Amino acid sequence: MTELISSTDDSDEFFFEEGCYILELSNTAADAEVSIARARVEPGVKTRRHRLHGITERYVILEGRGRVEVGELPAQDVTSSDVVRIPPDTNQSICNIGNNDLVFLAICTPRFSRSAYEDTEDRQTAFA
Repeated sequence: MTELISSTDDSDEFFFEEGCYILELSNTAADAEVSIARARVEPGVKTRRHRLHGITERYVILEGRGRVEVGELPAQDVTSSDVVRIPPDTNQSICNIGNNDLVFLAICTPRFSRSAYEDTEDRQTAFA
């Protein structure tokens, strides 16, 4: 790996099937150990329950209020500066319970790959 300083254009944000908007900040084969994305969930929206095979994910909450479900843990409210650690192959979902966008970093190790994503929504019940 070599040194790098990169910039990201907000217009590169895209809607992902999970139900949130994603802006890839760093996801490249040149740095395969980690990827960093900014996720944005609109008010009242719950992302689809899913898991990542072979990838540990961390949410670092930047703005807003959410309720996260991870594995067998009870749903828990999260806000700015909270960190959620999600082991590989663990069901997860987050709901924006605030009035403004919920914004967080999604940091994956190794880096996120679309092929590792599995939608498990139909196998679990939704938020109460």
